Amino acid sequence: MKLALNRRTDLALLALRQLSLQDEPLGGGALAEAIGTTVSFLPQVMAPLIKGGWVASDRGPGGGYRLTGEARNAHLLSVIEATEGPAEDGRCVMRDGPCPGNPSCPIHAVWMEARQVLMDGFQGIPAFLATEGSTR
Repeated sequence: MKLALNRRTDLALLALRQLSLQDEPLGGGALAEAIGTTVSFLPQVMAPLIKGGWVASDRGPGGGYRLTGEARNAHLLSVIEATEGPAEDGRCVMRDGPCPGNPSCPIHAVWMEARQVLMDGFQGIPAFLATEGSTR
């Protein structure tokens, strides 16, 4: 059973949080340092946020990364799905594969209910607040 987010998702959430604290665009070097990654890895972190319409990247003097107006609408689940792919409804935690939907599975009903609660919870958390209180 895998209930962990990948490193890129963690960094994307940290980037949203960091950008929410800025009044001006933040250059790539400064953002990479603030979230604890390298300048060379930062584009991989930022690409899904830009594609999602939550972050804009401006080139040139005075450029950098900044939140868009849409960023306030980004929720934890949407950022997770943007960075890790769609949440799979039919994933079996016992087999780490497609759920056969077998009613005799001892945890099927409990897992599906818990999964729905988790997805609903993720949908209710604004993405830029997801790392609030982080020690970074």
